[in-house]
Amino acid sequence: MEMHFSAAEGRALHGLIEESSGDIVVRLDRAGFILRASENSAELGVDLSALLLKPHISDLAVPGHGADVERHARAVLAGEAVDGWIEFPVRICWTEDQHDCDADPLECLRWYAFSLKPIDDGNDPETAAIGLLRSVQQKHALQSEISARSLTDPLTGLANRHALCASLERALECGEERALAVFALDRLRAIFMQYGQRATDEIQWGFARYLRTMVCTGQELAQIDAERFAVILPGMSMRQARRWAQDVLETFTGLTSTSSTRPPELTASAGLARVERSVDWTLRQAELGLVMARAGGGMRIGVSDRPARPTAEPSGIIRAIEEALLRSRR
Repeated sequence: MEMHFSAAEGRALHGLIEESSGDIVVRLDRAGFILRASENSAELGVDLSALLLKPHISDLAVPGHGADVERHARAVLAGEAVDGWIEFPVRICWTEDQHDCDADPLECLRWYAFSLKPIDDGNDPETAAIGLLRSVQQKHALQSEISARSLTDPLTGLANRHALCASLERALECGEERALAVFALDRLRAIFMQYGQRATDEIQWGFARYLRTMVCTGQELAQIDAERFAVILPGMSMRQARRWAQDVLETFTGLTSTSSTRPPELTASAGLARVERSVDWTLRQAELGLVMARAGGGMRIGVSDRPARPTAEPSGIIRAIEEALLRSRR
C-alpha cells in the first residue's frame, strides 16, 4: 500500500521524526552537498544554515572517514542498491579558526550512523536524497570502555601483559635502544600464606602505586601477571637501566622500612633485558633475570647474559632457571 504525502504532511512527518528520535535530517543535492538540515543539526558543532558554501556530507566526517562517507553517498545518488547504515565520527567542537579542538580530541568526537535514500520530488528538483544522522555515541563509548578494560589489570588499573606486548612490538619496529625491567616483590607467596589474599592485594596495589611515582614521561608501566610488573625504558642502555632499577629498589626498601614498625618486611627484585629480537625473547630474558635475582636472596637485579642468537645449547643452570620460571607461572 503506497502512501502519498502532501508537502504539509511531509513537513509534519519530518518534525515528528526529529522530535521523537533525535535524528538529524539532511537533504542532499545530486553531488552530495547538504542543502538543508533540521534544527537539531546544531549538535554537529556548526550552524549549517549560516555557511556561505554548503558542505559536502563527507565534510562532516573526521579525516580518515570522509572517503568512506563519500563513496556511500555517491553509490546511493547513482541509484545503486546500498543497504544498511554507515558509521563515522564527527568533530563537534572547534576553535574560532575552525581547525583545532578546544578540549580533549576524544571528547570532541561524536559517532553517528548515516542512512541515505534517493528521492524524486518534482516540486523540489534540487533535492536528490534525504538522509538521517543518528547518534551512536553510547555504543562506541561502551566499546571503548570494554576495549580499555581488556588492556588493564582490574586490581591495579595498570596496563596488562597484552598491552605491554603491543608496546614492545612497536618498540621493536622502531629499532631504537630500549631496556625492559621486570619487578616483583620478594617472598610474596610467604606473605600470602601468613596474611591472606586481602593483605597481599593491598601490598600489590601499593607497590603498583609506588612504581607509578618512579616512572618518567615516555616510560611505560604494566602488570604482566599476578606478581610481576614491567617497565619499558626508552633510550636507556643496560648500564643506565641498572642504575635506574637499583634506585627503584633502594627507595622502595627505604620507604617500607621507615613507614612500618611491624612485619611483613617488604623488598623487591628486578630483572633486566634489552628490547631485541622479539617480544617473547625480551620478556623471557627479563623474567630469567628476575628469577636469578630472587634466587640470590632478593633485593637484587638480575641480568640474563644469553646472546640474542645463541650458538650452543643452554647450560644446565640456565635450563634449571627456565624450568623454575615456568613453574612460577603455573
